[in-house]
Amino acid sequence: MYDFEHYVDANTMTVGNILIVDDDEDILTASRLLLRRQFGDISTCSDPRQIPALLAENDFDVVLLDMNFGPGESSGKEGIVWLEKILQIDPQIVVVMITAHGSLNTAVEAMKRGATDFIAKPWQNEKVVATVSTAVQLHRSRKETATLRQTNEVLLKQSVAADSQIIGESSESRKVMDVVERAAPTDANVLILGENGTGKELIARELHRQSNRSEHVFLTVDMGSISESLFESELFGHKKGAFTDASEDRLGRFQAADGGTIFLDEIGNLPLHLQAKLMRVLEQRKVTAVGSDESQDIDVRVVAATNVPAMRLKDENHFRQDLLFRLNTVEITVPPLRDRKDDILPIADHYATIYSQKYGGTLRVFSSDARQALQDYTWPGNIRALRHAVERAIILSEGEVIEPADLQLDYSDSSRDQQGVAVVPTILNLDYMEKDTIQKALRKHGFNISRAANELGLTRASLYRRMEKHDL
Repeated sequence: MYDFEHYVDANTMTVGNILIVDDDEDILTASRLLLRRQFGDISTCSDPRQIPALLAENDFDVVLLDMNFGPGESSGKEGIVWLEKILQIDPQIVVVMITAHGSLNTAVEAMKRGATDFIAKPWQNEKVVATVSTAVQLHRSRKETATLRQTNEVLLKQSVAADSQIIGESSESRKVMDVVERAAPTDANVLILGENGTGKELIARELHRQSNRSEHVFLTVDMGSISESLFESELFGHKKGAFTDASEDRLGRFQAADGGTIFLDEIGNLPLHLQAKLMRVLEQRKVTAVGSDESQDIDVRVVAATNVPAMRLKDENHFRQDLLFRLNTVEITVPPLRDRKDDILPIADHYATIYSQKYGGTLRVFSSDARQALQDYTWPGNIRALRHAVERAIILSEGEVIEPADLQLDYSDSSRDQQGVAVVPTILNLDYMEKDTIQKALRKHGFNISRAANELGLTRASLYRRMEKHDL
């Protein structure tokens, strides 16, 4: 018969569930009496062969495990064997070894195999209580970490929503996806080029999804929305008291993305002096929080994107060439929607299904004229504009068939129609004038957000809001 007893002090709140395994009954009794005052829920076992059954029936925080079992045994090998079996059954459990004084080398070997700490006989009561308390806290920290990891995995899977799918049947899209499939399994940095609304972030997410980092975080950073004064704090973190508003330590975006992928959107609009700071981080693979003297290693894959034309990026007065070489180990150019006509209708049908379900459940379809209108339109806002047009049509159409008028396509950005006849703008209101002015300013300054905003008399944030409003 196995000598197993389970004791609970009803007057003490259970703050830890402890299993003590030792073939010495005096040790079991003494340790049980000592620990139950502090932890309340104490189990003892004199035969290690009972351990698997006990672990199956109980949720232990800590196991106190003797190194030797049986008369005259002193090598500690049996304890190490059971240590490994326990960790195989429950990798999160915390094991503290019980060893005779003078067997410290054996205890150190056990810690190399996964034990957290050891207690030497004869022990001091205060040290035993302190060691077990630390072990209980460690186990609960491990459980919380495991729970957070599982939660993150669920959120990561759910974040791949239907409207984040990449849909493309054109030869141009297939070429892009071919590069994605070849680059994704590597850790090479990737630079994605393309106009606003072409789906650069979707490409970045697909690179992450197909990579070896897919179980870790994908973190997006809008470089254009970070003020220059907070650039280092946002990306590299800060220590409490580093500046006036630093009331607590803050983790930077690079540390938060450790092990995963960080997506630096709108990288082309980053000022030169901030490009230098980013360059150092990519070169050294280390970050130093503001207010700290210690650097921290980072393990992240960098995917960057910009709507700035490639030739503009090669201008050293606009973009550091050493940073460009760091970012574009692999370069992917996403063509505008007008250059991949074969993708327009599949994407439109995809969003029609999504928004039909969202707004009433009745599937809306495009008439032949509407499909032709979709195909012929130049889509200056690319996929983003197409998505908004389809959503608007689903909301406004009165029947189950969507007609061209339901799409409310704006031809004011086109100077000539299909027959080459000049087109008079159909929208002559303040919204149109604002959109047209913003477009002209962006083109004038090579889509440099800071310069365009300055000429328009706007802040960068205000300009971004207006660009979003007009699907630019």
